[in-house]
Order: sequence, then structure tokens, then C-alpha cells
Amino acid sequence: MPAIDVHDKVRLLPHSPGVYQFFDFSGRIIYIGKAKDLRNRVGSYFNKQRYETGKTAKLVANIVDLKVILVETEFDALLLENSLIKQHQPRYIVALKDDKSYPWIRIRNERFPRVEGMRNPVDDGSEYYGPYASGRVMKTVVELVNSMYKLRTCNYELSQKNVERGKYKRCLEYHMGNCKAPCEGLQSVEEYDTNIKQIRQIVRGRTRGVAKLLKEQMLVLSDSLEFEKAEVVRQRIEQLDRYQARNTIVHADIGDVDVFALAHDAGGACVNYLRVIDGAVVHGITVELKPKLEETQAELLQLAIVELRERFKSNAPEAIVPLDPGIEMPGIVFNVAQRGDKKALLDLSERNARYFLLDKRKQEKLVDPEAATNRILEQLKQDLRLNELPRHIECFDNSNTQGTDPVSACVVFKDAKPSKKEYRHFNIRTVEGPDDFASMEEAVERRYTRLISEDEPLPQLVVVDGGKGQLHAAMNVFDRLGLRGKVALVGIAKRLEELYFPEDPVPLHIDKRSSSLKVIQHMRNEAHRFGITHHRGKRSKRIVRTGLEGIAGIGPSTAQKLLTRFGSIKGVKDAMPEDVIAEIGAKKAEVVFKALASA
Repeated sequence: MPAIDVHDKVRLLPHSPGVYQFFDFSGRIIYIGKAKDLRNRVGSYFNKQRYETGKTAKLVANIVDLKVILVETEFDALLLENSLIKQHQPRYIVALKDDKSYPWIRIRNERFPRVEGMRNPVDDGSEYYGPYASGRVMKTVVELVNSMYKLRTCNYELSQKNVERGKYKRCLEYHMGNCKAPCEGLQSVEEYDTNIKQIRQIVRGRTRGVAKLLKEQMLVLSDSLEFEKAEVVRQRIEQLDRYQARNTIVHADIGDVDVFALAHDAGGACVNYLRVIDGAVVHGITVELKPKLEETQAELLQLAIVELRERFKSNAPEAIVPLDPGIEMPGIVFNVAQRGDKKALLDLSERNARYFLLDKRKQEKLVDPEAATNRILEQLKQDLRLNELPRHIECFDNSNTQGTDPVSACVVFKDAKPSKKEYRHFNIRTVEGPDDFASMEEAVERRYTRLISEDEPLPQLVVVDGGKGQLHAAMNVFDRLGLRGKVALVGIAKRLEELYFPEDPVPLHIDKRSSSLKVIQHMRNEAHRFGITHHRGKRSKRIVRTGLEGIAGIGPSTAQKLLTRFGSIKGVKDAMPEDVIAEIGAKKAEVVFKALASA
């Protein structure tokens, strides 16, 4: 029986939730994904005529076979997808890049258990709490519980038989006040186990219940006149309060929540996770995501939520998220927080995610500047819906003073960086009065008429500083020169940083933290700086010409001497006559004084 073509297999798929696996010519799994509707989702890969990224096109070209696993719900599909990704590590997949071994707190499975920090938990019957985002946080908690409860740190086997036989002797830790010597029976198993029960709550982040219990214990001891013991408990309460105060960032009534925030750009994405218990952040971690295809933000968030909750053994009933993940998960409610303490938690998580991504890009720029540039250009291409990378961009801006001395500036960026030797300015010739639209039209037409006539390379993107009017003026030029469809054109409005496209009435708002907007703003500011500098120079020359050169008998060289020496016309007026005479001679000085006096 001949093998069924992969396209025929797609048409036979059911409209059911499940997981799909793509195989290449060698029989290797190259992609794993989940779907609410297998036929629609898998079919979308083979029905597209054009893909947003070359990676997707390459993937589809390598697919020679597929297999699916049917499940009951979309959530089951998500869990299975996450499990299969870990098992097979396919080439084309979203990878949670995090190969670090995180610290844990271990409560040993022994009589008089030790509490200690460690990495890479082992199946030894002990209790493990974590993982913690950093060793520093883990050590802080371990030091807290050991100082509060004076736990033993020795590795003696404190069986009842060994203790009763007097096999071990109290050590230096006892004499220093760091241990109560259970090795000699000076501390009972019951007292030690009570302390361990409280420690379990502390390492879980539930300090409120422990604090309440300790306060009740302190009152009982005080009532029974055991003031020394009550003082010890009071000191424990103070230690616990100090620890809680350092970690609490919202009201304790928030309860148990997980917080997820997503930051992304053309180079990838990352998710920050905060585990909050009783208003305190007990865990925090940021993991990098490597989207291989055209995964949505919701899909990335889904995968991260499942993976991180599993890794941190979280059963929090609520998750604060930046957007709806688009899936129902049992035992958890998603909250897109808009205000209050929960919004503050989400903002904190987002700041951590953005910082992580920014720091990573800075490191990449140092190690591989070309890759960093390509990432910025890829982001520009994506945000502005361009057909190719905008390696050559030009930006125009006008400058005038109530219609006088009008100029336009054109700045050139190559690979997202200024190419100052290619900057050009234009003295507007055909426009009378303050007409920004006509000035923009003249400058754009002069620029590209020349590039076309000299067979110079055209930019991939042209940006005009202004709104719909300036954009329409530039578009008229593009139509006359046959550039429509060949060169992308956008306008940027200053007030709200809105981007306008030809024939699109709705402006585009790019994330203010986006590298795309930063590049466009840099170009706009450069064009403004370059244009206004030229405008001021032109205006100064006009003022000089009308103020000094307009005097009969005073030429350009004499006027320049005076301005160089005295700085301005006012400076000439206020100067001592002998100083002016020394500069240009008595005869010309007399002419200047008369002219300025009558002005």
C-alpha cells in the first residue's frame, strides 16, 4: 500500500484537540505543537501562500510526515505538548532556556531534622522547598530559621538509642548558643518537631500563621511567669517580622497568587514569574523563550505558565497575567489586573521581564553587534509591516520661522545608525509663506529625482516628520516618480508618537519601549537638529546682510570683522568708538555709527 502524502493526512485529521508532531526526511521530530482543532491548526501550515518568517517556510518545506495524539481538552493538549517538548527537544520549537540548577531548602528525613540549602534535589525521603530564584534568598531563609530555632547542624545519627547511651557530647555550637544539644537529650523530640512544623510554614512563605502562633506562645509563657522563655519567643517574632517586612510588597490579604509578565521583541521573548504568598514575594525568576515560528504572545504565555507552575510546585488559585492566555486551566483563575495592589504586582513583574530582555540585548550587542543590528531591523520590519529589512532609511523634516528662511533636512540611517556624510539639506525655492506640506513635497521630490537620475540606491523606508498632511505630500511625489510600492513611506506625529501609513486612516501606536520606536525617534530628532541648525545659520546670514551689509560702503568682509570682534549688531552699537575704529578704520566706523544710530 503506497504511503499517504502529508497533505492527504492533514485532510483526514479530526476537528478535535490534541498534539501534533512533524517529521523530516530522516524521521526526526522537528516540531511539536498543540491545537484546539487539529485539522484547522495543522492545515494552516500548508494553506499559507506566504509566511511572516522564513523559519516557518523552511519548517514546512522539511515536513514529510506527521503524527497526532488526541486528547479530551485543550489543557490536556498543553500538558502533553510540554511533556513531549522536554522529552524530544525538537529543532523547531519554543524553548524554555534555563539550564541553571536552582537552590532548594531541604528538611532532612531524620530524627531531629537538619534544615539546609542545596542544589539538585535527590530522592532520599527528605522534604524539599523551592526552587529559589537565587542562592542569596535561600541562604537568608536558612539562616533565619536556624537562628530562630537553634537547630542542630552536626551530622550525628541521633537515634533514641544513641542519645540514651550518651554516644555524643555537646559541641562548640552549644556553648556559642547556636544549638540546644539534642545529642545529649537536652532538647526533646517533641519540642524540636514543633519547631520544624513552624519552619515548614516559614519556608513556604506563610509567616503570618507562625507569627500568630508565636505570639500566643509568648503570652502563655508570660502568664506562667516564664519570662526568659517568653523573651526568646519575642526575639523570634521580631526576626520573623523583619524578614516579612523585607519581602512584603502588597497587602497580606492578597493571599496566594502567581504573577506572570511577558516581554518580547524580534529576537525572542522572556517571562518573569513571581510567587506571592501573603503579600510577600517568595520566589522570582525570569526565563527566556525562543519562539521558532509565528507563536502568539498567548501561546508563549500558556507554555510558560504550565512549565513554571510545575517547576515551582505552585497550586495558587489565581494567576495575575498581562493578557488573557486564551485557555482554561483547572484550579486556576486568570486575572488581567487593571488597578490596585495586583496591578502593582504585575507592573513589578513586567519591569523585571523588560530589564532581563534589555540586559540580554546589551550583552548580545557587545558580543555580536551585527546580530543585534539585525534584531532591531527585524523588529522594525515586523512593527511597520515591511516586505524587507530597512537597512537604508531616510527621514525628512521642515524648519522655518513664520514662513521665513524655509529649509528641509534629510538624514540617512544605515543599519539603524546615522550616516552623517549622507545628510542633505534643502533651501526651499518654490514655496511662499509657512506651507509645511508644499515644503515637504519640494524636498522629497528634489531628493529622489536626483537619486533616480544618478542611479543611486533608494532607501527601503522613508519617514516624514508630521501627520497625514506631510505624508500625503510625500505620497504625491512617490506617485509622480513611480515609487509607490517600491519604497515604504510612513509619517510620525510628534504629540502622541503616532505612525501614519498611506491610505490607512487609523494610526499605528508602537510600544514606547520598543527598539523600533527608539530608532524612528532618533531619526526624527536627528532630522530636526540638522534642519534647525541649517535654518538658524541661514537666518543669521540674512540678519547680518540686512543689518550691516545693507549699510552703504560696508561690504561682507567688513561686516564679518565687526561680528567676529563684537558678536552681534547690538555689540557693535554698545562698543567703544575707539574699539570699532581700531577694527575697521575711522571712515567706515563713522558710516556704521550713523547708520546704526538712525536705525
